[in-house]
Amino acid sequence: MRTTYVAGNWKMNMDREGTVALVKELVAQLKDCKNKVMIAPPFVYLDLVSQLVKGTNILLGAQNCAATDNGAHTGEISVAMLKDLGVQVVILGHSERRYEFGECDELINMKVTRALAAGLDVIICIGELLAQREVGRAEKVCERQLNSALMGVSKEQLSHVTIAYEPVWAIGTGKTATPEDAQQIHSYARKVIAKMYDQEAADNIIIQYGGSMNVKNYKELLTQSDVDGGLIGGASLKAETFIPICNG
Repeated sequence: MRTTYVAGNWKMNMDREGTVALVKELVAQLKDCKNKVMIAPPFVYLDLVSQLVKGTNILLGAQNCAATDNGAHTGEISVAMLKDLGVQVVILGHSERRYEFGECDELINMKVTRALAAGLDVIICIGELLAQREVGRAEKVCERQLNSALMGVSKEQLSHVTIAYEPVWAIGTGKTATPEDAQQIHSYARKVIAKMYDQEAADNIIIQYGGSMNVKNYKELLTQSDVDGGLIGGASLKAETFIPICNG
């Protein structure tokens, strides 16, 4: 049985006061949660959140990392810096990084391998544009992204990898893939993992859905056999919309 894994990606939202209030409420309300929960605040609040979640069942995530260890890379944050702040998980390959900031498959793979080598868990995001779905290329796009992101990743390291399927057309738009659409891609992604590694690896890997999952649709999505949780954006910014999803 795979663990249900719910991760909150705060993106470029929240202030210090709101961060403290939300995290304290999550810690209190989720102390008996049976599912795996992670929150990824903006970089500037990582140290603050690290102190608030220390010793709790809530994991601390980062929204990105650098592809290099150190050096003259203005504005970048290394995996060593993240670990120093208590970060346990890093989200990589998010569509907003791919399409807003031009991150290519090769760069994402460099980040994935560096984060895993440093002992961090990673959530690798995959997903197609609307135009790609409309011409029947959704599966092939996701397969290419998976093959590239996992290049050089061993089966042992794969146990520290989570996949998040995020149809780009459903992120921040309020649109959501139907449960059947999500199941189709999740099932296909599992077949890709089986081809790259083996069936055991495919059966064990957690695949989250990440396109506008919210309190209205999460139950239907989570009933799908290959949907193992969610990478939550907007709904993770309020306790009343995030906690029910965390509890499944």
